[in-house]
Amino acid sequence: MATRKIITIDEDKCNGCGNCISGCAEGALQLVNGKAKLVKEQFCDGFGDCIGTCPTGALKIVERDADEFDVEATRQNLLLSQGIEAARRMDEANAAHDRGAHPSPAPRPAAPQAHGGGCPGTRMRMAAPTAKPSAPTPSAGAGMPGQVMPSALEQWPVQLHLVQPGAPFFANKEMAILSTCSPIASADVHWRFIKGRSVVVACPKLDRTEPYAAKLGEIFKDPTIPKAIIVRMEVPCCGGLTHIVQEARQRSGRQDLVVEEVTVGLNGAVLGTTTL
Repeated sequence: MATRKIITIDEDKCNGCGNCISGCAEGALQLVNGKAKLVKEQFCDGFGDCIGTCPTGALKIVERDADEFDVEATRQNLLLSQGIEAARRMDEANAAHDRGAHPSPAPRPAAPQAHGGGCPGTRMRMAAPTAKPSAPTPSAGAGMPGQVMPSALEQWPVQLHLVQPGAPFFANKEMAILSTCSPIASADVHWRFIKGRSVVVACPKLDRTEPYAAKLGEIFKDPTIPKAIIVRMEVPCCGGLTHIVQEARQRSGRQDLVVEEVTVGLNGAVLGTTTL
C-alpha cells in the first residue's frame, strides 16, 4: 500500500449514467445498485480519464493510502471479464498517458518510474524546440533590466478560490475561465483569451472544487457579463471544468449567458471551440 492518486466517487452526485465506466479503460468502475463504484483499488491507475465523462461532477482524484496500481492484474481481469479488445484498449490508454510524459520515441530515463497515476499534464514532458520568437516589446516601468512581454491581465486575484462575486472587474466584460495548465501550455493565452476580459483560474482535478459552481453561479448573475469562455486542456480530466461552468450557469438562472469551450492541446495549439 502506498500514498497515491486514486478516484473517489460522490454517491450523492452520481446519477448512474455509466459514462465513467465507458471512460475507464482499466475496468476499475462498475454500476452497483445504480451508483458507480470503484471495484478494486489495484485496477485504478489514477489518471482520471473517467472524470471528463461524468455529467454531474461526481468523480474526483484524491491522494490517499491505497493498493498500488497493478498493470498485469488489471489486464488479466479485463481479458477474463471483457475480452482481448478491452485489454488492448487499456494498453492503448497507458501508451497515450506515456506519450503525454514522453512525446518523442526517445529512451526512458534510466531511473525507475512508478506508474503512480495523474493526468499527462502532471507528468514531466519536454517539447521540441520551436523557432526563435520575435523580440519582446519593452514593458514601461517593469522595474527590472532587459525586456519583458507586457501582460494583458487587468485584475488580481485570479484564482477562483480567491475572487469574490460582485467584484468590479467582472462587470461589462466577457469572462475567461482558464484551467491551471492552459496558460502554461499556450503562449497565446494572454492576447487570445485574457486581453479585455476578466479572468479566473481553476483546476478541476487538484483543487477543492466543491464551492466552485455556487461561486461562479453568483458571479454569472451579473447581467453585464455576456459570455464565459472555458479554456481547458485536451486531457479528459479537464472536462470537469466544463461541467462546473455548466452547473454554474444553471444556478445563475440566466438563459442569455453564452458559454464557449476552447480546447488546447498539449503542444499549445487550439484544437477547437464549441458553444455549449
